[in-house]
Amino acid sequence: MTVPVETRVVTALQALVRIPTVSDRDPSRVDPEAFDRLLAELKTQFPLLHERLTLTIVGTHGLLFNWPGASADRPVVLMAHLDVVPVDADAPWQHDPFGGEIHGSPTGPAIWGRGTLDDKGCVVGICEAVESLLEAGHVPAQDVWLSFGCDEEVSGTAAVEAVEVLRERGVTPWLVVDEGGAIAGEAFPGVKPPLGVIGVTEKGTTSLELVAKGRGGHASTPARNGPTARIARAILRIEKSPFPASAPAPTLELMRRLAPHVPLPLRPLLGRADRIAPAVTRALLAAGPEAAAMTRTTVATTTLSGSPALNVIASTAKAGLNIRLMVGDTVAGVVEHVRAAIKDDSIRIDVIESGEPSPISPMDEAFELLEECIAEVFPEAVATPYVMMAATDSRHFTAISEHVYRFAPFRMTKAQRQAIHSYDEHIGVADLVDGARWYQLLIERLPA
Repeated sequence: MTVPVETRVVTALQALVRIPTVSDRDPSRVDPEAFDRLLAELKTQFPLLHERLTLTIVGTHGLLFNWPGASADRPVVLMAHLDVVPVDADAPWQHDPFGGEIHGSPTGPAIWGRGTLDDKGCVVGICEAVESLLEAGHVPAQDVWLSFGCDEEVSGTAAVEAVEVLRERGVTPWLVVDEGGAIAGEAFPGVKPPLGVIGVTEKGTTSLELVAKGRGGHASTPARNGPTARIARAILRIEKSPFPASAPAPTLELMRRLAPHVPLPLRPLLGRADRIAPAVTRALLAAGPEAAAMTRTTVATTTLSGSPALNVIASTAKAGLNIRLMVGDTVAGVVEHVRAAIKDDSIRIDVIESGEPSPISPMDEAFELLEECIAEVFPEAVATPYVMMAATDSRHFTAISEHVYRFAPFRMTKAQRQAIHSYDEHIGVADLVDGARWYQLLIERLPA
């Protein structure tokens, strides 16, 4: 007997959420048995997919499926990741973060738990779409690849290995779709309809560490300009030296598309955003930190370390900087900016992690296909490009494809978006079903 799609997709996500596939930068702290159980559960939930698609394991538990289509001329890659971030034991979750329970939410019944939005919901949506199409005997117009990474949350190597497999096989994807944007409610002040935001690029992620050294000693005899004081001064100088601001092309196009939906006095301004970019940039800077981040490279001081004891002067003090590079900036330029801002040659700058911004994918036929599918499944939404602030596995796929887009086809309220990597993460049952329908429509609409 055929199981209803809603029942199957909900059951599958519940099952995956209950398996705590938490990734860690230290491999010894990762539970491989959890990932083994997840892969076995996927096979149980989606048997046809595993029976009829060819599977290549990448990394420790990454999956790369191939579904041959009628043509291999314009292959498509649908992406998601299997790992999740840890749960803070002190966070006030309303429900068990690894329970996968169904409870009410402001928008209706929802599945609660870590990974429902980031990113097991996408895994299940993609798999459900493929399973349903296989049951119907559908043959995609183009080859379809499913790439599910196992270490995305720790900037791991599974996606890099998947890219190498595709490169070795001569696969140049015509379209790559990964997590990222969503059907975002309350996304822009004064705009009532939700936005179907499609990431056409993403900021680069770079981590620097500032290191100051000194003699240290007893806290009863402090000297001026010790390591902690110099680090503190450097942090303040960086904060007072923001990177230059300018709205990139995707942000200007986003503003232009919002024009019909903003209060009447703002419509002329946004309607010609591409011709008055400086004014738009100033408006975004004044609109708060989220909007300002759309215009420039940002620096956040995230870690601090100094003395091991309250009565000891630190001999070494450190500050970690998490930097998100705007399109057009470079890691080398960022390091020089930080060096010039701190004005202290005694502070060493170490590059801990280096990641350049992704190139901007074009808004051509591939992008328009995503827009068409959004219009059909989510007619209430305004589809638009945007610059994604966070990092995804898809950044590695820009090495083999010009058309890399970041979009998770789920309705998300502002509260839901804030729950990602935080507490009370949940996805609406109806929204999960619609997301699976969006992936299915995308596959059905692939051009011959």
